[in-house]
Amino acid sequence: MSGTSTILKPEEIEQESFRIIDSEIGPHYFDEQQWPIVRRVIHTTADFKLAEQMRFSWNVVQSAVWALRSGAKILCDTNMVLAGVNKSRLAKLGGSIACHVADTQVAAEAKEADLTRSTFAVRKGVAEGCSIFLIGNAPTALFELLRLVEAGDVVPDLIVGVPVGFVGAAESKAALLATDLPYVAIEGRKGGSAIAAAILNSLLIQAED
Repeated sequence: MSGTSTILKPEEIEQESFRIIDSEIGPHYFDEQQWPIVRRVIHTTADFKLAEQMRFSWNVVQSAVWALRSGAKILCDTNMVLAGVNKSRLAKLGGSIACHVADTQVAAEAKEADLTRSTFAVRKGVAEGCSIFLIGNAPTALFELLRLVEAGDVVPDLIVGVPVGFVGAAESKAALLATDLPYVAIEGRKGGSAIAAAILNSLLIQAED
């Protein structure tokens, strides 16, 4: 029973999971700032193949950590992402996070324009001064964010671009990867809200150090 009690301790389970991932990943090209992020994504999904699809823009971790330490405002595209972010760590750094996809005004504007709520949620986040964007579900949110960047309406400190799915997901991420913006992304169709939250949580840990 002593072994069972040990393995039930959350921090020890996580550390053992990380040890297993480190032992099984094999050679990789990630640096000491990128690897903790990739490892947490693998820990969240149990999918080692995601490591082959993860992409980091130059200096993105430093940019993100600086923004988090400066109390950045964050926008996420789903309430599932919102639920997965470590709010206590974010609060210690003076940051805030919002999701507007279910806002009444956003829903009304989207219906009138016959566009997705995610599109108008991004517009609202930009208007509120958000500089970090977590997109784990909606390709239209990522496309709209890139449009707003092109228009000069926002200069992001970080874009987590991991929308999942079969319609527009791979294409929106390809568009992001073609830019010089600060991003952490996953090529192709894979992604999801849990991954977006995991990436930010890993960055929050680095920002605390």
